[in-house]
Formats: sequence, C-alpha cells, structure tokens
Amino acid sequence: MPEGPEIRRAAERVAAAVEGRVADDVFFAFDRLKPFETVLTGRAVEEVTSRGKGMLTRFEGGLAVYTHNQLYGRWYVMRNGRMPKTGRQLRFAIEAGDRRALLYSASEIEVLDAEAERSHPFLSRLGPDVLSQAPSADDLTQRLADPRFRGRQLGALLLDQGFVAGLGNYLRAEILFEARVHPRRRAADCSGQELRRLAERIIALTRRTYRTRGITLPPSRVAELKAAGVPRSRHRFWVYGRDGSACRLCGDDLAVEAVGGRKCYWCPSCQSKNGGAGRERSDSS
Repeated sequence: MPEGPEIRRAAERVAAAVEGRVADDVFFAFDRLKPFETVLTGRAVEEVTSRGKGMLTRFEGGLAVYTHNQLYGRWYVMRNGRMPKTGRQLRFAIEAGDRRALLYSASEIEVLDAEAERSHPFLSRLGPDVLSQAPSADDLTQRLADPRFRGRQLGALLLDQGFVAGLGNYLRAEILFEARVHPRRRAADCSGQELRRLAERIIALTRRTYRTRGITLPPSRVAELKAAGVPRSRHRFWVYGRDGSACRLCGDDLAVEAVGGRKCYWCPSCQSKNGGAGRERSDSS
C-alpha cells in the first residue's frame, strides 16, 4: 500500500495537471457517484492535497473528492486524449485543458461537502501529518506519552493512522530501526531519550522518503551502495523486507515477525527487546 510520501507526491502530480483549471469532464466508475459527474464538470479544481494515505481534490462550490488508493490504486497524469497502458480499471478521472488525471483500481472514493469531511470516519480521526502539518519532535514526543498511546506496542502503534497519519509498513520498520527501538516495546517502557529519538526519526524518515522517492537509507549510504553496483531494489531500506540478510550496521541476521497484523522487520542486536542504548550510529540524519 502506498504510504504518506508516495501519496503526497501523487497529489503534487495531480495538482500540477489540474489545480486552478476548470474541469472539462469528470468521470466516476461507481453508479452511486455518477450524479456528481455533471455537478463537478465545469467547476474549477481549487486544490489537490494529501492527508496521510488519502487525497482530497477540492472543487469550487465546497465539494471535495476523497480518494484512498488502498492496496492497488494508482494515479496517472497524461496529456488529454491519451490513456496509460494498464490492465487496471479506471475509477475516477478529471480532464482539464490539455491534461487529465486518472485514478485506477482504487475502491474508496467519496464526494464530500464540508460537514461530511469534518465527520468522515477516516479523515476525522487522523493524527498529525508530517508532510502537510509539520508537527515538531516535541509534539510527537508528547503524543507518545499520551495515555491513549503509551501502553501500546510501538510496532502496532506506528501503523495507527490516528497516531500519526501516513506511516505504513515499511516506514514503521525503518523508523524503529533508526530509533534503535524494538517493535514489541511500548512507549511506556521507553526512556525520555528514546521517545525523543523515536519522534525525531518519525519526522526525518518520512521527509527523507518523500525527497528520495521511497528510499529510507541516508544519501551517503546510498552513494556507497550505488558505487558498489548494488541495484535500487537492494539499497532502499535498512531492514524492511530483508529478513535473513545481514544488518547493514552490525552484520547480524535480521528478523521478521507479525506485529500489528503485518510483517515487521528489525535487527535483534541493534534493537534490544529489553531496551537500553542499543548500537550507536552516525549516519541516520
């Protein structure tokens, strides 16, 4: 499933194509949304923005199209009259001038007015979005200590969109690794220093992944691996998807286990289950 950084980039591509333009044509695949095709056609697209893993395309007149890619959704931006070569099914499309934005395979699409957006069961419970709301490390440290969150295992908590919006399976593994925290530990079990470090890594890793188009390793480490001929598929992550491989720092075998209902990856040596300082590293900025 695309995570916050990928959806943010998709929103920016769609915005570059249609934001500030009048929609010459709007298409919905679902019958329940068909009446909105004529309602939205002829209205200007005022804003395209991301909220965690969701997107909002706002039209003049106070209506917004909320979309969530789920596992298989994908946005394409093309010149008008062209269609992508894909076996996916078109779900939502906007044509504006010489550009079109096309959403394929997504199943969660709604048209919302301001009140429906405020009370939406997903949007209304989202935690802060690192890419659009810029919470500070102090903000997130305090959030980790909040009674709503401090008693939960961190490996599960980081998947909860009500804690921080936009984090997903690969980001939680990479964040916990750089913070040197085991996924089974709780915020209540961590020292103040550990909580601060975790808050800082949530911000840094999310922003780094946005800048690098999905690479969580620091640029210096990526440059070393590229120079050694390592392909992109093998120089993206510290631990995610690398169970059984050697830790890039200590050389021990990486582990995997279901945490929060999904596979989570970590280094048993660098991320002690009993806490402690863990292995220091100087290349996680």
